[in-house]
Amino acid sequence: MSRADVVMYRCTVAGVQATSADTARTFARHSHDTFGVGLVLRGAQRSASGRGPVQARAGDIITVNPGEVHDGSPFDDRGRAWRMLYFEPALVHDVAGELGAATPASVELEQPVLHDEAFAARFERGFAEATGAGVTSERLACDEALYMLMAEFVRRHSTVRLRGQAGEAADGTSASIRRAKARIDDDPCESITLTGLAAEAGLSRFQLLRGFARDTGLPPHAYLIQRRIALARRLIERGLPLAEAAAGAGFADQSHMTRAFARAFGITPAQYAGAVR
Repeated sequence: MSRADVVMYRCTVAGVQATSADTARTFARHSHDTFGVGLVLRGAQRSASGRGPVQARAGDIITVNPGEVHDGSPFDDRGRAWRMLYFEPALVHDVAGELGAATPASVELEQPVLHDEAFAARFERGFAEATGAGVTSERLACDEALYMLMAEFVRRHSTVRLRGQAGEAADGTSASIRRAKARIDDDPCESITLTGLAAEAGLSRFQLLRGFARDTGLPPHAYLIQRRIALARRLIERGLPLAEAAAGAGFADQSHMTRAFARAFGITPAQYAGAVR
């Protein structure tokens, strides 16, 4: 095994681990203490798992339950490549509880291989945010992406049965969403977490995400970026240098502000400054 064929990343969220592999190595039978969800990027793999024989090809989602013994070998000497996210069981159990599971600790992923393009796209976003390769590298963006990934596999790909639509009644409490919105409005430069914002609103994370998108048209992080862009525009109009406007509006740096500005308006902050000064 070469030193670089399996890589473990520094993850931004406690209880989540991220790895990638590009290898022709055969892995002996082993298990993990965590839930594992991954995406095969190229090639194909076969394995024997606790849920039977498995064959996975490029584009497939692969899963593993805590304590599930499995192995892994490539179809041929060209090997295969994949990315994986591993979640501590407590994180998944908490999400299952918020979604209305009667017995959150009973969650098990049903299928070792999934053919689900939408879920694969959600996984890619979660992996990018967890490893700091996302568009913004913001904690709130990472929290949202990983929570929605866990919620998706609990709701659609696990054995747990949910009690109706969790959070429907609380979602109707617009006052709670207004409190969360006000926290962002009051200080868009603040670094906030999904858990903190949900606590401010007095809602579960699932209720907050659903209610916020319903009431504002955007998930919390996208709304936060819009407020930062609005603040940056005002600072630019006052004549601040672009780097100072970026810092004053809560962006990590000028390049982050430029990307957000261009996505929203189709022009760069420099072009905007040239037009309004």
